[in-house]
Amino acid sequence: MRVVMFGYQTWGHRTLQALLDSAHEVVLVVTHPKSDHAYERIWSDSVAELAEAHDVPVLLRNRPDDEELMVRLKEAEPDLIVANNWRTWIPPEIFNLPRHGTLNVHDSLLPAYAGFSPLIWALINGEKEVGVTAHMMSDELDAGDIVVQRAVPVGPQDTATDLFHRTVDLIAPIVTEALDLIDSGRTDWTPQDRSKASFFHKRSIEDSNIDWSWPAEDIERLVRAQSDPYPNAFTHYRGERVRVLKASVSQGIYGGTPGRIFIREGDGVVIVAGAEARRGRSHGLVIERVRTEDGTDLPATELFRTMGGYLTRRP
Repeated sequence: MRVVMFGYQTWGHRTLQALLDSAHEVVLVVTHPKSDHAYERIWSDSVAELAEAHDVPVLLRNRPDDEELMVRLKEAEPDLIVANNWRTWIPPEIFNLPRHGTLNVHDSLLPAYAGFSPLIWALINGEKEVGVTAHMMSDELDAGDIVVQRAVPVGPQDTATDLFHRTVDLIAPIVTEALDLIDSGRTDWTPQDRSKASFFHKRSIEDSNIDWSWPAEDIERLVRAQSDPYPNAFTHYRGERVRVLKASVSQGIYGGTPGRIFIREGDGVVIVAGAEARRGRSHGLVIERVRTEDGTDLPATELFRTMGGYLTRRP
């Protein structure tokens, strides 16, 4: 098959490499220009550089909405478009152009966690597994029939970084299997159960700002979800931003006002957490390691030397 690829960052890079390693011909690559967005500076392997190294023509676009792109796509005469981590809507005149349509590769177990940053949202929400889905593109974003789907478990100490590496390794075998199925003439794909669908927005820095009214269990997962190299979960102490690098749920039950710096436990300092903390029914969050605004990493016990005072969402 003649294949056109739309993609960006490491997800797109892995997809393009799988296409280049296949028996199919990659005739054009469309990718985004480099971005300064915090979440796009990481996992930023260049799709353009990989394509150019294999003499594949490259077009840089923020959105696929110009006449030149349509002309180039028609000239390429693709049998299939494959997309992974393309950041804007692809219109029907493009995704329906090839005779086999467009295969989209998305790093969630669709129909859940359509949209952006699915691994981070899934970890925050305590999902037991995550995965990758290859599906045929349709009018509704991430809603088309499923061709191949694979899952991996989420462990109790896993970070979003762990899950990234585990799921990105699924891309090549999933793309290879999906292309073989499509090339064989199969079209009997699995419709998504739209009653189980969810759609998430792009994450921003504010989404990493700790809300101490959340249960400690949820905040602990937020800390793991915002692990390096992602922008870390953070709070404010004495007017300065403090990034939380490592935390756990307290053994004890601690009552009071959420955000209160309360007591030492184990290797860290307990922060009162949870909307029901005032009733004395909640565990606290034990902060164990932090990063200060100047980039210094240190044990939380060295930053919070005295108990009392509050951690807040604003300076």
